[in-house]
Amino acid sequence: MLSTLSPAIRQYLIITGNYWAFTLTDGALRMLVVLHFHQLGYSPLQIAMLFLFYEIFGVVTNLVGGWLGARIGLNKTMNIGLGLQVIALLALTVPTAMLSVPWVMAAQALSGIAKDLNKMSAKSSIKALIPAGSAEAEGKLFQWVAVLTGSKNALKGVGFFLGGVLLATLGFAGAMWAMAGVLLLVWIASLLSLKADLGKAKNKPKFGEIFSSSRAVNILSAARLFLFGARDVWFVVALPVFMATTLGWADWAVGTFFACWVIGYGIVQSLAPYLTGKKAGKVPDGRAAMLWAVPLGVLTMGIALGISTDLALEAILVGGLLLFGVLFAINSSLHSYLIVSYAKEDGASLDVGFYYMANAMGRLIGTVLSGWVFQTAGLAACLWISASFITLAAIISSALPRHSAA
Repeated sequence: MLSTLSPAIRQYLIITGNYWAFTLTDGALRMLVVLHFHQLGYSPLQIAMLFLFYEIFGVVTNLVGGWLGARIGLNKTMNIGLGLQVIALLALTVPTAMLSVPWVMAAQALSGIAKDLNKMSAKSSIKALIPAGSAEAEGKLFQWVAVLTGSKNALKGVGFFLGGVLLATLGFAGAMWAMAGVLLLVWIASLLSLKADLGKAKNKPKFGEIFSSSRAVNILSAARLFLFGARDVWFVVALPVFMATTLGWADWAVGTFFACWVIGYGIVQSLAPYLTGKKAGKVPDGRAAMLWAVPLGVLTMGIALGISTDLALEAILVGGLLLFGVLFAINSSLHSYLIVSYAKEDGASLDVGFYYMANAMGRLIGTVLSGWVFQTAGLAACLWISASFITLAAIISSALPRHSAA
């Protein structure tokens, strides 16, 4: 069956399979760490600090990883990411007494490097496999990016659920051994099957070229920083801890809800091309990114006001989260398409890496604020900061390029 497909499609399927396998372990690992260390009595801010190096090294990795991918090929950067994730998982198999904060932060640093090498490689490779140009090519590019991004996030939701199940059945160390074993097999298969020259630039870029010179990429990167900071400022630490403490949800219930939310979020991302006008032959531009950010900001303000009243708290939070997931998924998918479209064809990973560096910076800011603001001022304060970040993302997006009148 695979032999009848074109080489580009076969490579896309291998890349997607790698991305899926990695994403399952990444989602499970995050839920395992949050729930396990909450059980051990860590405060929300302390749990947030466990992910500090994960996000910091994500910033550095995206910046350097894009340059590295353009020089040595995206197959190598993807395989390096898979290998590092195996090491990170094995590092967390030590006895509980050895799971000190510095040790876990170091393991999370490795996982952060691995995740962003994997993501940058997967997103950049699509540009190499489907060069953009005509309106038809742009539409196909949007569709492929949406499928890759949406399926990844749906599987990350499955990973959240998997993390809760593994923690309940195998324990923390057992879960790490199981995930490391499966990912090791995926890594070996990838080493044998991924094309050697994928995404390698014809002219090897100098290290000084890691910062994007494209105005469109720089504006989109700034908008992405605030967009993902807006999500993580209440989603990463504040929300699961709020559900477990204030709402009294069991750990398995928190894990299951997050799993379902992220799966739905991923499905909406995959459908984003159709929700934003693909059926009418429209390809979104910078104006679409601005317009879709506005209702997301208004909704976040509404959730903040709603939970401040303490009336039907659970219904407002769950209902608001579902709507937030739909709108955020469309915003995220639009951004993911636009960066691949804006990136130059030769050495696309440079622009994509710079963009995801901004994404990681937003996640870093959001993660730290999520623990600190929730601990000091509560969930409503996290939501107000989220709304202000989304407003900034919309304002910045208004400067993105638009299609010509013709």
